[in-house]
Amino acid sequence: MKELEQKILEKGVVLPGDVLKVGAFLNQLIDTDLLKKMAEETANLFSNQKITKVLTIESSGLPFATAVAMRLSVPMIYAKKSASSNMTSDVYYAEVFSYTHGKLFKIRIGKEYISSDDIVLITDDFLASGNALKGLISLVEAAGAKVAGIAIEIEKQYQGGGDELRANGFKVESLAKIASMQEGRIVFCD
Repeated sequence: MKELEQKILEKGVVLPGDVLKVGAFLNQLIDTDLLKKMAEETANLFSNQKITKVLTIESSGLPFATAVAMRLSVPMIYAKKSASSNMTSDVYYAEVFSYTHGKLFKIRIGKEYISSDDIVLITDDFLASGNALKGLISLVEAAGAKVAGIAIEIEKQYQGGGDELRANGFKVESLAKIASMQEGRIVFCD
Protein backbone atom coordinates (compact mmCIF):
# COMPACT_ATOMS: atom_id res chain seq x y z
CA MET A 1 0.00 0.00 0.00
CA LYS A 2 1.84 3.04 -1.30
CA GLU A 3 0.25 5.51 1.12
CA LEU A 4 1.46 3.48 4.12
CA GLU A 5 4.93 3.13 2.61
CA GLN A 6 5.11 6.90 2.08
CA LYS A 7 4.06 7.56 5.68
CA ILE A 8 6.74 5.13 6.92
CA LEU A 9 9.36 7.00 4.89
CA GLU A 10 8.16 10.39 6.15
CA LYS A 11 7.53 9.62 9.82
CA GLY A 12 9.02 6.22 10.63
CA VAL A 13 12.25 6.13 12.62
CA VAL A 14 14.69 3.23 12.56
CA LEU A 15 16.00 2.65 16.08
CA PRO A 16 18.91 0.50 17.27
CA GLY A 17 18.09 -3.20 17.53
CA ASP A 18 16.26 -3.34 14.18
CA VAL A 19 13.18 -1.56 15.58
CA LEU A 20 10.97 0.65 13.40
CA LYS A 21 9.22 3.33 15.44
CA VAL A 22 5.81 4.21 13.95
CA GLY A 23 4.28 5.82 17.02
CA ALA A 24 3.73 9.11 15.16
CA PHE A 25 1.02 7.60 12.93
CA LEU A 26 0.19 3.95 13.73
CA ASN A 27 0.36 2.98 17.37
CA GLN A 28 0.45 5.94 19.72
CA LEU A 29 -0.70 8.88 17.66
CA ILE A 30 -2.97 7.25 15.10
CA ASP A 31 -3.63 8.69 11.66
CA THR A 32 -7.29 7.69 11.47
CA ASP A 33 -7.64 8.49 7.77
CA LEU A 34 -4.74 6.15 6.99
CA LEU A 35 -6.14 3.54 9.39
CA LYS A 36 -9.50 3.62 7.61
CA LYS A 37 -7.83 3.12 4.21
CA MET A 38 -5.74 0.26 5.60
CA ALA A 39 -8.89 -1.42 6.96
CA GLU A 40 -10.63 -1.03 3.59
CA GLU A 41 -7.65 -2.51 1.75
CA THR A 42 -7.50 -5.42 4.19
CA ALA A 43 -11.24 -6.09 3.88
CA ASN A 44 -10.83 -6.18 0.09
CA LEU A 45 -7.89 -8.61 0.34
CA PHE A 46 -10.01 -11.04 2.37
CA SER A 47 -13.41 -10.37 0.79
CA ASN A 48 -13.73 -13.98 -0.42
CA GLN A 49 -13.54 -15.35 3.14
CA LYS A 50 -16.52 -15.74 5.48
CA ILE A 51 -14.73 -14.19 8.44
CA THR A 52 -16.61 -14.29 11.75
CA LYS A 53 -13.98 -12.68 14.02
CA VAL A 54 -10.79 -10.63 13.88
CA LEU A 55 -8.06 -11.59 16.38
CA THR A 56 -4.94 -9.73 17.49
CA ILE A 57 -2.62 -9.52 20.47
CA GLU A 58 -2.55 -6.56 22.82
CA SER A 59 -1.68 -3.75 22.51
CA SER A 60 -0.25 -1.90 19.51
CA GLY A 61 -2.21 -4.03 17.04
CA LEU A 62 -5.56 -3.11 18.60
CA PRO A 63 -6.38 -0.04 16.47
CA PHE A 64 -5.79 -1.91 13.19
CA ALA A 65 -7.72 -4.99 14.35
CA THR A 66 -10.63 -2.86 15.49
CA ALA A 67 -10.78 -0.91 12.23
CA VAL A 68 -10.64 -4.12 10.17
CA ALA A 69 -13.35 -5.76 12.31
CA MET A 70 -15.55 -2.68 11.94
CA ARG A 71 -15.06 -2.73 8.17
CA LEU A 72 -15.98 -6.44 8.06
CA SER A 73 -18.86 -5.95 10.55
CA VAL A 74 -17.60 -8.73 12.84
CA PRO A 75 -16.41 -8.81 16.46
CA MET A 76 -12.76 -8.20 17.34
CA ILE A 77 -11.07 -10.19 20.10
CA TYR A 78 -7.58 -9.90 21.43
CA ALA A 79 -5.21 -12.12 23.33
CA LYS A 80 -4.11 -10.71 26.67
CA LYS A 81 -0.45 -10.82 27.64
CA SER A 82 -1.13 -11.18 31.34
CA ALA A 83 -3.78 -12.65 33.61
CA SER A 84 -6.31 -10.30 35.15
CA SER A 85 -8.89 -10.61 37.90
CA ASN A 86 -11.77 -10.35 35.41
CA MET A 87 -10.59 -13.36 33.39
CA THR A 88 -11.49 -16.90 34.37
CA SER A 89 -8.99 -19.72 34.32
CA ASP A 90 -10.91 -21.34 31.43
CA VAL A 91 -8.66 -20.00 28.66
CA TYR A 92 -6.70 -21.02 25.63
CA TYR A 93 -3.07 -19.96 26.03
CA ALA A 94 0.24 -20.00 24.22
CA GLU A 95 3.75 -18.80 25.00
CA VAL A 96 5.08 -16.05 22.75
CA PHE A 97 8.48 -14.40 22.74
CA SER A 98 8.17 -10.68 22.03
CA TYR A 99 10.96 -9.28 19.88
CA THR A 100 10.05 -5.69 20.83
CA HIS A 101 9.94 -6.33 24.58
CA GLY A 102 12.64 -9.01 24.65
CA LYS A 103 10.66 -11.32 26.91
CA LEU A 104 8.30 -14.29 26.96
CA PHE A 105 4.56 -13.70 27.38
CA LYS A 106 1.83 -16.24 28.09
CA ILE A 107 -0.99 -14.98 25.88
CA ARG A 108 -4.58 -16.01 26.55
CA ILE A 109 -8.14 -15.80 25.30
CA GLY A 110 -11.21 -16.79 27.29
CA LYS A 111 -12.75 -19.94 25.80
CA GLU A 112 -16.14 -18.22 25.71
CA TYR A 113 -14.92 -15.78 23.03
CA ILE A 114 -13.88 -18.22 20.28
CA SER A 115 -15.39 -21.49 19.10
CA SER A 116 -15.04 -24.17 16.45
CA ASP A 117 -17.65 -22.31 14.39
CA ASP A 118 -15.37 -19.31 13.92
CA ILE A 119 -13.41 -18.32 10.83
CA VAL A 120 -10.75 -15.98 12.16
CA LEU A 121 -8.70 -13.27 10.46
CA ILE A 122 -5.54 -12.70 12.51
CA THR A 123 -4.09 -9.18 12.39
CA ASP A 124 -1.06 -7.46 13.85
CA ASP A 125 0.93 -4.30 13.38
CA PHE A 126 4.29 -5.98 12.64
CA LEU A 127 5.49 -9.30 11.29
CA ALA A 128 9.18 -10.06 11.80
CA SER A 129 10.02 -13.61 12.89
CA GLY A 130 6.35 -14.50 13.32
CA ASN A 131 6.37 -15.50 17.00
CA ALA A 132 3.24 -13.57 17.98
CA LEU A 133 1.36 -14.87 14.95
CA LYS A 134 2.34 -18.47 15.65
CA GLY A 135 0.96 -18.03 19.16
CA LEU A 136 -2.29 -16.56 17.84
CA ILE A 137 -2.60 -19.39 15.30
CA SER A 138 -2.19 -21.94 18.10
CA LEU A 139 -5.01 -20.25 20.07
CA VAL A 140 -7.33 -20.44 17.05
CA GLU A 141 -6.42 -24.07 16.44
CA ALA A 142 -6.87 -24.97 20.13
CA ALA A 143 -10.45 -23.68 19.85
CA GLY A 144 -11.02 -25.81 16.75
CA ALA A 145 -11.62 -22.65 14.71
CA LYS A 146 -10.25 -21.94 11.22
CA VAL A 147 -7.63 -19.34 10.32
CA ALA A 148 -8.95 -17.40 7.31
CA GLY A 149 -5.64 -15.61 6.90
CA ILE A 150 -3.25 -13.12 8.42
CA ALA A 151 -3.28 -9.35 7.77
CA ILE A 152 -0.23 -7.29 8.70
CA GLU A 153 0.40 -3.58 8.66
CA ILE A 154 4.20 -3.80 8.24
CA GLU A 155 6.23 -6.92 7.44
CA LYS A 156 9.99 -7.03 7.91
CA GLN A 157 10.32 -9.48 5.02
CA TYR A 158 14.06 -9.95 5.55
CA GLN A 159 13.43 -11.62 8.94
CA GLY A 160 11.61 -14.54 7.28
CA GLY A 161 8.52 -14.92 9.48
CA GLY A 162 6.10 -14.20 6.64
CA ASP A 163 7.82 -16.62 4.30
CA GLU A 164 7.60 -19.37 6.92
CA LEU A 165 3.89 -18.76 7.52
CA ARG A 166 3.18 -18.73 3.78
CA ALA A 167 5.16 -21.97 3.35
CA ASN A 168 2.93 -23.50 6.05
CA GLY A 169 -0.14 -22.72 3.93
CA PHE A 170 -1.39 -19.50 5.53
CA LYS A 171 -2.58 -16.59 3.42
CA VAL A 172 -0.49 -13.65 4.65
CA GLU A 173 -1.18 -10.17 3.30
CA SER A 174 1.08 -7.30 4.37
CA LEU A 175 0.23 -3.71 3.54
CA ALA A 176 3.90 -2.71 3.54
CA LYS A 177 6.82 -5.12 3.12
CA ILE A 178 10.28 -3.92 4.10
CA ALA A 179 13.18 -5.56 2.25
CA SER A 180 15.84 -3.89 4.41
CA MET A 181 16.27 -1.02 6.82
CA GLN A 182 18.97 0.84 8.64
CA GLU A 183 19.19 4.26 10.18
CA GLY A 184 18.13 6.79 7.55
CA ARG A 185 17.18 4.20 4.93
CA ILE A 186 14.17 1.93 4.44
CA VAL A 187 13.80 -0.17 1.29
CA PHE A 188 10.46 -1.76 0.41
CA CYS A 189 9.88 -4.98 -1.51
CA ASP A 190 8.51 -4.66 -5.04
